[in-house]
Amino acid sequence: MRRLALVSVAVLLAGCGAHPGPAPLAVGMSPDPQSQILAHLYASALRGTGAAVRVESAADPVAALDAGELTVVPGFTGRFLVMFAHDSAARSDRGVYWALAGALPEGLAVGDYAMTAEDKPTLAVTKATVAAWDGADLATLARHCAGLTVGSVRGVSVPNAVGSCTLAKSREFSDDAALFAALQARQIGAAWSSTAAPDVPEGAVLLSDAHPALVRAENVVPLYRRNELTEAQVLAVNQVAGVLDTEALADMRRQVADGAYPQTVVDAFLDEHPLGR
Repeated sequence: MRRLALVSVAVLLAGCGAHPGPAPLAVGMSPDPQSQILAHLYASALRGTGAAVRVESAADPVAALDAGELTVVPGFTGRFLVMFAHDSAARSDRGVYWALAGALPEGLAVGDYAMTAEDKPTLAVTKATVAAWDGADLATLARHCAGLTVGSVRGVSVPNAVGSCTLAKSREFSDDAALFAALQARQIGAAWSSTAAPDVPEGAVLLSDAHPALVRAENVVPLYRRNELTEAQVLAVNQVAGVLDTEALADMRRQVADGAYPQTVVDAFLDEHPLGR
């Protein structure tokens, strides 16, 4: 009887050991370096709760999230808003965030947005232009709208207006180096870039967007599957908004562009900026 009992216990323990644990949470990203950085950042936040997490690349992460194939997809408020409410006129940080929250389908939720971390389109001009205009913001540019020639990188979507200023069609360039070379050579008056771009040369100035906003906000934010994260996991993804800023995002992009692995870059950032402190 004793031998039989021991055998039964062994069988029971073997059965328990074979029982699968919960499926890993899946954090989605697209192939571009900035998306990879954000995915690894939010994945690290979730791992801090003890969860098993995998980072997964998808051609359309938001569609995969909506289909239940992913659990969390980080990105930017304005770009998400265009997907769910293309005609929304919201521009300010708060306005875009709340418009996005109201436009999401039933199965999705939005976490806290990073008030100090954004990557919104803006125009770069030379320091000489800033001096001539006596200003370094988009409102100043709007006063010099007539006849302004602008450039952009081929294939990158850019706004066709800044506030009430409708811009002429952009001249397209093969890459950022060619674009900024044209700006310095005065072949164009302004070059489309973004607030977290890692490759703006020293001689160029990114124009700020004051209040009221003239270009739609693009703050870092996570989307996630409703009712699939625990309260602690939701808190963890929301804590990212408290430590990330635009300068840090640009610096991480710069490191990845120079060949660093995104997870290594994110680990170093979180070592200096621990979540929840």
